[in-house]
Amino acid sequence: MIRLPSQSKSLWQDAWRRIRRDRLALWALGVIVLYSLVALCSKFGLLASTWDAEVGGPYASPSFENFKTIFGTDIFGRSVLYKVIHGTRVAMSVGLMTSLIAIPIGVTLGAFGGYFGGKVDDVIVWFYTTLSSIPGIMLLIAIAYILGKGLFSVYIALGITSWVSLARLIRGEFMKHKSREYVIAAEAIGAGHRIRIFRHILPNVLHIVIINMSLQFQIAIKSEVILSYLGLGVQGQPSWGVMIDDAKLELARGVWWQLTAATFAMFFVILAFNILGDALRDAFDPKLRKG
Repeated sequence: MIRLPSQSKSLWQDAWRRIRRDRLALWALGVIVLYSLVALCSKFGLLASTWDAEVGGPYASPSFENFKTIFGTDIFGRSVLYKVIHGTRVAMSVGLMTSLIAIPIGVTLGAFGGYFGGKVDDVIVWFYTTLSSIPGIMLLIAIAYILGKGLFSVYIALGITSWVSLARLIRGEFMKHKSREYVIAAEAIGAGHRIRIFRHILPNVLHIVIINMSLQFQIAIKSEVILSYLGLGVQGQPSWGVMIDDAKLELARGVWWQLTAATFAMFFVILAFNILGDALRDAFDPKLRKG
């Protein structure tokens, strides 16, 4: 591999050093890890496995006498806390699955467009420009209607509509890197296009993928909440969007705790991803480094 591994390694080491010095970024990382652990525990039935069980009377207000009723109960007497925990599982899974779908599409198309240029680049740019010209929420709703309601449809709808920004960034980086010395040297010793793209250039732009993934997570979580609020997302299980939708009628009765719990749960994880994304950008981008 014709590149400078020591410099690449030092880039990652320097980025990690800068993040460790940023207390706010470490707090954000801790929050994300906590949400991930809660989601995993919920997935394997270690936490909130009985979210649909009755734990009190209908619309019982928040109480510290019982752990399950810290955030009160809903109309069926179910624990709002357990519903928030189960909603955390849904939100984190949406962020993860959306990223796993969108990142390969964005990286592949951006890499090919930036590396080959010419007609290949023209077609790819035309494709993502056309896609991005359609209002995002309208495109999401249309795809969700076509695929049907449910969590799987949310994965697909978000995954195939959220790769455009990453493709643009990767395309620009590949256009810069393909003419640099280490790529030219690799070509000189007989490395083919595949080797130059995936073994030489891609590792040197991988930090952009990581930064984009941190931002993609919070966008996917917000989009899932919107789709579930509109009745096109999660069915038959709680999510933050479904809880906010249920709260429309509850507010008229003075029942505010389900809306508050879902909103705060969503607020902290989105804030954490935003802070971590900014910290990663500052750590990896030499133009934005502050000493």
